[in-house]
Amino acid sequence: MSQIATEVDLSPDIRDLEIEDDTPVDNLITEKQQRLLTEPLYSQSSVLDCPFLVAANVGVFYAVRQPPIVPDVFLSLEVEVPENWREKKNRTYLVWEFGKPPNVTIEIVSNKEGNELGSKLRDYSRIGIAYYAVFDPLQQLGDTLLRVFELRGNRYQEMTETWLEQVGIGLTLWDGVFEGKHDRWLRWSTREGVVPTGAEQAEQERQRAEQERQRAERAEARATRLEEQLRTMGIDPDV
Repeated sequence: MSQIATEVDLSPDIRDLEIEDDTPVDNLITEKQQRLLTEPLYSQSSVLDCPFLVAANVGVFYAVRQPPIVPDVFLSLEVEVPENWREKKNRTYLVWEFGKPPNVTIEIVSNKEGNELGSKLRDYSRIGIAYYAVFDPLQQLGDTLLRVFELRGNRYQEMTETWLEQVGIGLTLWDGVFEGKHDRWLRWSTREGVVPTGAEQAEQERQRAEQERQRAERAEARATRLEEQLRTMGIDPDV
């Protein structure tokens, strides 16, 4: 008598799980800063040597019966958003579905109510996030603009540098203009410098093309002058 094998779905039941609350409360500075930390990695995806997910204001669910933690930005390596991302379990970050917590979380301080150096520090360490960065552009928590913590054992230790060795990328403070606003921004960086946005990359390529055009024009002008000099000497430059 044959036995029919039945595949049993052991995934937690998330039908009653609230994954979106539709209550955006970010200020303009935070909104721009979040975009500056997400768009460049997708525009320059080769800076990370593996599939990844970087997102802003998306809930990280680490246990079914616990509320999510919602970082301003998180980065998770070696994961991909499933093809059917309209399905409920694929619209947020369920740690048990992705198989791991994010590698990096970033909080952008806008007031003193977020408890970024208190409860959030403990929460992120508890779920095993390797790096936690606190960017304080308005200096609500003191004079230090950027603090980066690394998980060692089950506790965070503040780092003296901002290169995230386990991720292969760094964080850096950058003075410049983004979307028409000059400020000090938090950006991803490689050993060579900041990771450019798509617009910055396009501008760099435009400038390189313009420099090549100018070099070609100068070379052509030199060749023309040389031909004229040869002709004044009675020499045919075409021979």
